[in-house]
Amino acid sequence: MTTGIPTQWDRETDVAVIGGGGAGLAAALEAAQHGAKVMLLEKCPRLGGTTGIAVGSFTAAGTSLQRAAHIQDDPDSHSEDMGKFAGHRDASNNHALRSLLARNAADTLEWLINLGVAFHGPFPEPPNRLPRMHNVVPNGKACIAVLQNKVLRLGSEVLVNHRVERLFRETDGAVIGLEAIHGGVSVRVRSRHGVVLAAGDYSSGNGIKSRYLPLDVAAVEGVNPNSTGDGHRLAESVGASLVNMQLVYGPEIRFVPPPRPPFAQLLPGNPRLARVLGRCVDLLPKAVLHRIIRGLLVTWQHPEKSLFTKGAVLINRNGQRFIDECAEPELAVWRQPEKLAYCILDGTLMESFSRWPNYISTAPGIAYAYIQDYKRLRPDIYAEAPTLAALARRIDVSPAALEASIGDYNRAVQGAAPDQFGRRCFGPPLTKAPYCALGPAKSWLVTTEGGVRINQSMQALDSEDRVIPGLYAAGSNGMGGVVAWGHGLHLAWAFTSGRIAGRSAATAYGAAAVN
Repeated sequence: MTTGIPTQWDRETDVAVIGGGGAGLAAALEAAQHGAKVMLLEKCPRLGGTTGIAVGSFTAAGTSLQRAAHIQDDPDSHSEDMGKFAGHRDASNNHALRSLLARNAADTLEWLINLGVAFHGPFPEPPNRLPRMHNVVPNGKACIAVLQNKVLRLGSEVLVNHRVERLFRETDGAVIGLEAIHGGVSVRVRSRHGVVLAAGDYSSGNGIKSRYLPLDVAAVEGVNPNSTGDGHRLAESVGASLVNMQLVYGPEIRFVPPPRPPFAQLLPGNPRLARVLGRCVDLLPKAVLHRIIRGLLVTWQHPEKSLFTKGAVLINRNGQRFIDECAEPELAVWRQPEKLAYCILDGTLMESFSRWPNYISTAPGIAYAYIQDYKRLRPDIYAEAPTLAALARRIDVSPAALEASIGDYNRAVQGAAPDQFGRRCFGPPLTKAPYCALGPAKSWLVTTEGGVRINQSMQALDSEDRVIPGLYAAGSNGMGGVVAWGHGLHLAWAFTSGRIAGRSAATAYGAAAVN
């Protein structure tokens, strides 16, 4: 338990929210809408979190967009289908919280729409039995812009570059405030109604990953370098219990981000522009809309496994293969020089992956990115040459090593020798010019599933399911055992749990905490 409660506070508020991503902004806005004075603290120079870099899928059942498409859906069916996405991980699922998400996701979606966030859809994504995936226009950053604007207009304080280092508890165990560091100076904030943890996941938290994950997973970097498990650490420091910390989404092989954000990622710099884009989406030709989305697909999405099962190979910075590409190559990339790899294709594969059904990346049911999309939209990771030696020079690897690696692979394809890594899934030999390299690529952890043990009011619990008064957790901090596998569930949980946490904190003052 943290000791040393300040005799004097620097600031006071009703509800303090730690983290300025989707969950934190939803908590701050909901608390403010229920009459609380709110202070939101974000360690980074700007708001957004992982929501701000997401394509922006939101899965829900019983929405107005479904009804407009004459789709009759219900939360119970949605909850059941969530378990199908989780697969064997469903044994670790908190079914009560999963049901809570299914029952409230549609209302949260309508809440966002009424605030000015635009969605298009719904789109199918099996094993969902009905189309449930709704997509933000143009991406998740639009949610951040709209929510930030609403939070500020209600008079809440938003403090960036404020890293929260510790929480304070009364002798009765109630969390009553926090200490943040801003420019090297301590700022101690008393929070009369409580503190909401919404500081993101731990995919880039090396210390916390090493405690819970195997070495070859813990060593993989997170997509969001700022997701360092700060909220999880703070929760533990005051006695909260963590659950499902061994579950992570990834590793996945993804291409390195572009040197500059894609145009679509820059679009919703302010809520007015985001709202205008949302209203115009139905007027855009599908080809234009799909072009915008493909610009995001070649930035954030992973290459499909079919790229390898149909014949592509991986090489490292030495020009050498290093793994059976059809096994688990994502667990081996981080061990390579500079933690980088390149996907090598020949002319036959390039032609195959230029049209349906062979796409390199996708947002299911919305758009598909083919080889020509990468060539046009990601020239920084696309190289093409008439020979392997010339291709090697384009990507600065050894021509002799690349030629030898592909030669050995082709002999295995043709049955002249066993593959040195035991690969058995082959396409045609890589012999047709031109040759193409996609990369560099790295292995990334996308997000983590572990979080604070919570009840249905988002109150933090200890290991014996006792409420820690004044402490709430939302989003990736407050997973509570929810396994949000599948597109759109993490975003739905972030906003839904954030709303509940903010509402609970705002209305808890003077009332007994109920487990």
